[in-house]
Amino acid sequence: MTNSLELVESACVELVNNGTPITFTAIAEHTGISRTTLYRNPQLRAVIEEHRHHSHDPRTLTGLAAEIGHLRTGLEAIADRIRQQEERLRRLEIQKPHRKAN
Repeated sequence: MTNSLELVESACVELVNNGTPITFTAIAEHTGISRTTLYRNPQLRAVIEEHRHHSHDPRTLTGLAAEIGHLRTGLEAIADRIRQQEERLRRLEIQKPHRKAN
């Protein structure tokens, strides 16, 4: 396992130095380790994710665009969830029996 960790670590460093995006496919090609293994092994995946996170400089336009993209995706997911909850509340209001005034 240590050998795999070292291979992944060195591949990440090499990709960063070459200005190549760190992807699971690129790491798999560099190391000879299958993408499935890279995704399923928590240690290998953590190393790749960490390098991917640090390879984006948030002060660059590309880094800012990536950050905005992530935020937009998260915001859209929250908005969808709110719409679902609002629809659920509307259905419950319709089903609720009306009380008679005393």
